[in-house]
Amino acid sequence: MKKNVPLIIGNWKLNPVTLSEAASLASGVVTKLKKETEALVVVAPSFIHLQEVKKKISKSLIELAAQDVYSKNIGAHTGEVSILQLKDLGVSMVIVGHSERRAMGETNKEVCQKVVTILAQKITPVVCVGESERDDQGNFFTFVEEQLRSLSEVLDTTQIKKVVIAYEPIWAIGTGNTATNEDVKEMQLFIETVLTKLYDRNTAKKVKLIYGGSVKAHNAAELYKEGGMSGFLVGGASLKAEEFSEIVKACK
Repeated sequence: MKKNVPLIIGNWKLNPVTLSEAASLASGVVTKLKKETEALVVVAPSFIHLQEVKKKISKSLIELAAQDVYSKNIGAHTGEVSILQLKDLGVSMVIVGHSERRAMGETNKEVCQKVVTILAQKITPVVCVGESERDDQGNFFTFVEEQLRSLSEVLDTTQIKKVVIAYEPIWAIGTGNTATNEDVKEMQLFIETVLTKLYDRNTAKKVKLIYGGSVKAHNAAELYKEGGMSGFLVGGASLKAEEFSEIVKACK
């Protein structure tokens, strides 16, 4: 994945309810972005809608992602979905460590196990990192650094360059609150500094960083230009084909 190509991922979360609505949304995104070639656009529907969405985007440049995965490939694991099953469906990326999953108890160790499993199948992990709140003492930096350090314990320099890191401050997820351009730029520089310390400068520069947290059509262009990230992980705004397409087009 080229670092200079914007990456915009639409994370649909537990939306929409019906298969027909998911198909309609996918078709709408394809129509709105039919001529878009300057960015890599990815949609991440729920597991149950993956196959139908894949049909709708199959003749476009839009790629398919999953919202999570289990760390084991096969076996007696009721209710889980494996990377082999996702690969068979044509998934090219998998989101892991989303704040909503971490809030349910997912640990750094579990996130790392998933990342290793995903990379083994030559699929791209999109690893979410971010603080629950910002404090005046800057302790939130330590929180993010610990998440990055856990990755360095299982990934070498070749592997980390195949990972996308999505900075999503938890306080900005689904709240309508957005990190300022300065906040995003500050974190972009901090993440690169930490990766340089854990690996080396050349490696750090090759890891694609994106931002997630109440990204909308009206703030996307400025966030992209001033924030220093290489794209967005979009939540609620990705459920409207028109607004999602405007966010994609803002990343120029």
